[in-house]
Amino acid sequence: MSLPVVASTSAACLLMGYVLYGSLLSKLFRLDRNTKTPALELRDDLDYVPIAPRFLMSQHFSAIAAAGPIVGPILAGIMFGWLPALLWIVLGSIFIGGVHDFGVLVASVRHKARSITEVVREHMTRRSYLIFLCFVWIAIVYVIVAFTDIVANSFVGVQTLENGLTVSGGGIASSSLLYLALPVVMGMLMHYAGLRLGLATVIFLPLVGLAIWAGHYIPLDLAKILGVSDATTVKIWDVLLLVYCCVASIVPMWSLLQPRGHLGGYLLFFALAAGMLGILFGGKGVEYPAFTGWSTAKGEPLAPLLFITIACGACSGFHALVASGTTSKQLQYETDARPVGYGMMLMEGMVAVVSLCCVMMLSRGTAISLVGKPNLVYAQGIGTFLEVIRVPVVFGVSFGLLAFTTFVYDTLDVCTRLGRYVLQELTGLHGTSGRWLATLVTAGVPLFLVMQTVLDPSGKAVPAWKVFWSLFGASNQLLAGLALVGVTVWLYQAYRANWVWFVTGLPLAVMYVMSTWMLLRFIRDGFFTETWEFKGVPHDPVTWVSVVLVGLAGMLLVEAALVLARVRASPVPAAGRFGRS
Repeated sequence: MSLPVVASTSAACLLMGYVLYGSLLSKLFRLDRNTKTPALELRDDLDYVPIAPRFLMSQHFSAIAAAGPIVGPILAGIMFGWLPALLWIVLGSIFIGGVHDFGVLVASVRHKARSITEVVREHMTRRSYLIFLCFVWIAIVYVIVAFTDIVANSFVGVQTLENGLTVSGGGIASSSLLYLALPVVMGMLMHYAGLRLGLATVIFLPLVGLAIWAGHYIPLDLAKILGVSDATTVKIWDVLLLVYCCVASIVPMWSLLQPRGHLGGYLLFFALAAGMLGILFGGKGVEYPAFTGWSTAKGEPLAPLLFITIACGACSGFHALVASGTTSKQLQYETDARPVGYGMMLMEGMVAVVSLCCVMMLSRGTAISLVGKPNLVYAQGIGTFLEVIRVPVVFGVSFGLLAFTTFVYDTLDVCTRLGRYVLQELTGLHGTSGRWLATLVTAGVPLFLVMQTVLDPSGKAVPAWKVFWSLFGASNQLLAGLALVGVTVWLYQAYRANWVWFVTGLPLAVMYVMSTWMLLRFIRDGFFTETWEFKGVPHDPVTWVSVVLVGLAGMLLVEAALVLARVRASPVPAAGRFGRS
């Protein structure tokens, strides 16, 4: 099988899923173009602003497409072969991830654009709401931990390509800083000088390309400047990135997040288009095995590891926070939920397919040697694909690495902002001091974790993201399961229809079982050996966080079961049968 066949077949399946299953979802949820959405009904041109779907799709895609659809497929593809990863990406996106994103978005729109946690409070109990908030905040912390450290590692060292050319981490750091400066200038000009969005796009998109090119010639090599080791430099970048997260989560949306998301959306669409172009016309064949076994070299089983390693590329609980936190306040018509919520999840699935293709064209030996550098695997793949249109390989790899960090920037600052909202809701911290305190705590916990020296079983220091990635994946996937709990309870209360158990109930069961299974493995490995001998009280934070997450998830599931039992015994409320509050 060739790369073009894999990519084109996957694209066709995702397109069919959008047309057929997406249409069915629209009918089941009874989307109505004539119903006023919160963006129109509550419009204040601050938080509630109706946006045409073509613009909202780009903004939503930029916010949800983090490092997950790149890192996860690459890691899972190397561990188990590309076929299991491909099947989970395509089928998961259509029947689980897309349903999750679409369902949460519609649920939020039907509840005046309130967050999924508020939907849980209205249809379950206040105790359920508090449990869910605690879970969300912990999950956000581990998203920040994993993504901060993987970007910091991208900014350090020198990567030697197969043809002998080099790309410096300092050059990527320079390009990234230049890239972050551009949306600030763009936001200022739009806010104070009245620059229109179309003209701003025409001006600033070429400047993004210039930033990628210029960064290679003015590398910001902190290791050389400060005279410290690469390991220390990674820690410094961790600190600087988290400081950026604090500032970005406090400043007005128009000054950074909105223009950055707009430019980033175009950059990421271009990265996807470049990948597809290279796959279809680059003449590269499939070298990596389709299937390497039911377990990894370390004895870790395919299930549940595959389903939590590939998170954002097939299903992601983080999407629920974006869909119900910002996107629902900008949805112009209910029918736009299909292209924005469902369609952009399938688009992210295609990003995951392109990332997997970057593994498929490598030999097994080369891929295994790069297993700890998924960002480089992706960047080298994009660089190879861009050679089809005569783009120099160094520029192509730099573009791939910047696209990768762009995915992550959107997630990091959005996560910090959402974490602040959650912590303020939990603690009642309000005003300027409360906003800053909640932000500092949300960024401070990840700072503490990434500053630790993390060792593998052999005692060798490893990047923090490698240790916490599985916990991020498990908590993120369980968050998706819990969001589907809220959606399922709401749907059944509104419609009392058996299709609810198949459309959202089965995805809920898959995500809940796989993620809880993985967390229970973490707990077992923390307390016991492979032969179930007690090892003593663990000091590893992964074990204790897993205990907390499993406990919270169990309590929320019990709450949902009790609520549904009461609902089944009560008559159907005529006013709520369409799920609108």
